[in-house]
Amino acid sequence: MNYDSGRTRSSLARMTKGKNMKALNEIRIGKALGFIFFTLYGVLIDIVLFSPLKIFLLRLAGAKIGNDVVIHKVRFFNQYHHGFSNLEIGNYCFLGDEVMLDLADKIIIEDHVTISNRALILTHTNVGYKDHPLQENYPRIFKKVKIEKGSFIGAGAIILPGVTISQGAVVGAGAVVTKNVAKNTVVIGSPAKFLKKLK
Repeated sequence: MNYDSGRTRSSLARMTKGKNMKALNEIRIGKALGFIFFTLYGVLIDIVLFSPLKIFLLRLAGAKIGNDVVIHKVRFFNQYHHGFSNLEIGNYCFLGDEVMLDLADKIIIEDHVTISNRALILTHTNVGYKDHPLQENYPRIFKKVKIEKGSFIGAGAIILPGVTISQGAVVGAGAVVTKNVAKNTVVIGSPAKFLKKLK
């Protein structure tokens, strides 16, 4: 095997100075290390089969989680911004398989909330690098999402940044929620629209 250490060193130097490392240059080394740590921590949470142990690990990492909560195979992303401290879950909540939670900003889930399988909760949008041509029209935003007590989020629903799902509301399966949902109402569709008022 022919190994040229000089060529390898120069390739590494070009990689770290060139465009291949643009992401690292934008987020800086501290966030990059946080990304690595929290990605590995997320893998640990993923492989844990039992909800009480998942909850213990999440609390250990800064999440606030109440009593009698069930968390199935939930995926967390963007936790390198603030760790798991952006996650607050009340009592008696249920999060189904393949729910995805964006922890770039706060997600507040109050008591007695059910989030069904494959629902996605986003707290930020970003079209790409700082010099992406669309940044001028669609700048990065970070906004918390709040799901108030007694609400239900249907399978495959998408909740966009800054939305509040008010108390006792129902978001239908596959709905794309772009604005706040009123108390005790049902919304469906894409974008989500009012269907009916609950008693």
